[in-house]
Amino acid sequence: MHQYLIELASLMAIFAFAIVSPGADLAMVMRQAMTHGRREAIITSFGVGTSLMFHVTYTILGLGLIISQSIYLFNIVKWLGVAYLIYIGIKALRAGKMEMPEADGAELVQQKRQSGVKAFTLGFAANALNPKPVFFFLSIFSTVVHAHTPVPIKFGYGFVMASCLILWFVGVSMFMTTPRMRAAFSRASQWIDRTSGVVFIALGIKLATEKSA
Repeated sequence: MHQYLIELASLMAIFAFAIVSPGADLAMVMRQAMTHGRREAIITSFGVGTSLMFHVTYTILGLGLIISQSIYLFNIVKWLGVAYLIYIGIKALRAGKMEMPEADGAELVQQKRQSGVKAFTLGFAANALNPKPVFFFLSIFSTVVHAHTPVPIKFGYGFVMASCLILWFVGVSMFMTTPRMRAAFSRASQWIDRTSGVVFIALGIKLATEKSA
């Protein structure tokens, strides 16, 4: 058991830097908080965390190694991610001015409330269509986790990592929807959409121009 605790601590020490680093996940959760509200951002956070378990699962089962060794499969994932990021970027650029929802969950003034399924899917897709976790989890699991560590323990590591990721983004969601932040973003909603749209498109272009190997 002591060995497993050391492995988990080592994984979390590395993963902590990945959690707070800016990327598509953070941009998505922040935009959800700013343009749709706390409920939607929190649901999106759970989508991101669930997607992390998706990456952990195929890494443990060995599919991550197959994808990392196949340029064809890797490029399929890569270009799906590029298309998705650019698509949501364009949608953000075309969005009009909107009012922020109230903290008590009141209806949005100028648009219908986003469904929970859509909010969850946005978070899941933003993370699942990113090929970088293929190499990230494959590298840290092969480096830190012993080959003979039982599979249930490995999934336990993944669950802890996913839970920490969700907690981080829920915290971001709560902060971005405080009354003061909400009022400020309501006044600047159009510029926020434009900025986030540029960020998503830039991330898509960055992913498109990165070497596959």
